[in-house]
Amino acid sequence: MSKIKLFPFDKEKFSNLKEYNFGKNWPVVYLITDGSKEIYIGETTSMYSRAHQHFENQERKKLKDLYVISDEEYNKSAALDIESMLIQYISGDGKLKLQNGNKGLLNHNYFDRDKYRAKFETIWKQLTDLKIVHNPLVQIKNSDLFKYSPYKALTEDQINVVEKLLKEISKGTKSNFIINGGPGTGKTILAIYLVKSLLETEETKHLKIGLVIPMTSLRETVKKVFRSIKGLSAKMIIGPGDVVKEKYDILIVDESHRLKQRKNIVNYESFDKTNKILGLNNSGTELDWIIKSSKHRIFFYDKNQSVRPSDVHESQFIKLDAEQYELKSQLRIAGGLGTEGERYIKFIENLFDLKQKGLEKFVSYEFKVFDDIKLMVDEVKKKDYAYKGLSRMVSGYAWPWSSKNDPSKHDIEIQGTKLFWNSVTTDWVNSRNAINEVGCIHTVQGYDLNFAGVIIGPEITYDKIKNKISIRAENYFDMNGRRGVEDPLELERYIINIYKTLLTRGIYGTYVYIVDNDLREYIKSHVVNSHNPIIVKNHI
Repeated sequence: MSKIKLFPFDKEKFSNLKEYNFGKNWPVVYLITDGSKEIYIGETTSMYSRAHQHFENQERKKLKDLYVISDEEYNKSAALDIESMLIQYISGDGKLKLQNGNKGLLNHNYFDRDKYRAKFETIWKQLTDLKIVHNPLVQIKNSDLFKYSPYKALTEDQINVVEKLLKEISKGTKSNFIINGGPGTGKTILAIYLVKSLLETEETKHLKIGLVIPMTSLRETVKKVFRSIKGLSAKMIIGPGDVVKEKYDILIVDESHRLKQRKNIVNYESFDKTNKILGLNNSGTELDWIIKSSKHRIFFYDKNQSVRPSDVHESQFIKLDAEQYELKSQLRIAGGLGTEGERYIKFIENLFDLKQKGLEKFVSYEFKVFDDIKLMVDEVKKKDYAYKGLSRMVSGYAWPWSSKNDPSKHDIEIQGTKLFWNSVTTDWVNSRNAINEVGCIHTVQGYDLNFAGVIIGPEITYDKIKNKISIRAENYFDMNGRRGVEDPLELERYIINIYKTLLTRGIYGTYVYIVDNDLREYIKSHVVNSHNPIIVKNHI
């Protein structure tokens, strides 16, 4: 059984560690803290020696309490895994700021891993009783502070990208880098991780770094996270229009596919003014602004998540002649359960590209097509209760936003069920009434949901005779998403990209209601409806 023992973090009293059963020549995990502001987390096979080393560190020397977590069954792999989880969850808890750097955390498998994961829950309960941590694991798992923390165990392909980028930027010879990745491959997580890593790397820590996030909602969410992390500042998080205010050594751009060009935008005057400041004519784009304002650029990009004609066209990224990297590991779908998550993403792509052959069945991931929208709404609300939040209804913009001007009017009515669009645009997924509303693409792009209830509206249909998906533009009400689009195929691409994006938001499952009967039957004909009521206890 895992036990936690308190020792004074005092050099004169380290002899107590020498006499402790697990103080020398045994793997342990440890916490050093002042109890109210900061904490350091580590693992070692000699606590006695490691304590002496830490005491020479001026940051660590300010701390006063040493908690040693020991167990007769610990081995080196288990200690590394528990250390990694403690770093991630204590960072997400938010009570104490970590003195740790964020490098070296890696998800890896080892013998009897599930047993040690179960031990972690017991450790967390003890830490809660000791008042070192505050929140339960399930609540932390749902929090933005956990989801967007720079303290994340990386996948192998993420680690490879980080190592190559740090090497290239240290050399200073390359200027443009594009990291391609589909939904759920950890683009935002890696962008945030990179900011902290660059600030902790000797060769780059002096550089001025900005993290550009085009979507206002996600930008505000990440700002909140940066305020709680030692060494980071909310001022590092900027919008595309902010890059002209200063000169940057490195600009990291998340969701680069949402950078804007001068087309179907809200404020042309402001856009033109920024172009003029940079010596550009009115054809300048937010991509041009970023290039003009920095020495090095790192773009996180997915061409299939471009959802409006105002988005900078893929051809402009191709012209950059950037060094390309690719993220493949699926981290969102099915709780990151490897091949099934990747298979689900491919399944959604194949459905809309009319390439799906035969039936698909998912075991760890819950995918279900509903014939009755009320049943789907009720099921989403049940999942929201069971998973302590973050189950939401979302849809394409297939109904006017009537409630915007008159809150008493509903926006969507299907089979007698009346629904409202999102009442707030900033951080909607965490807003008070979100479970009773339907979010649009602009409120959820870049976010994870536990379960997503997707309404596919009447703007997209299926012709079963021709085996063809078609768009009904008259049922698409995003004016900025259709104005000036003369090519029907271009509008079709944007609308299909919206649904591909919405259908890949759910971590544990996706529910779907489809207005068009033929499209509903088409999708149902290619999947075995899965219904897995098992709740992952603490989502560890």
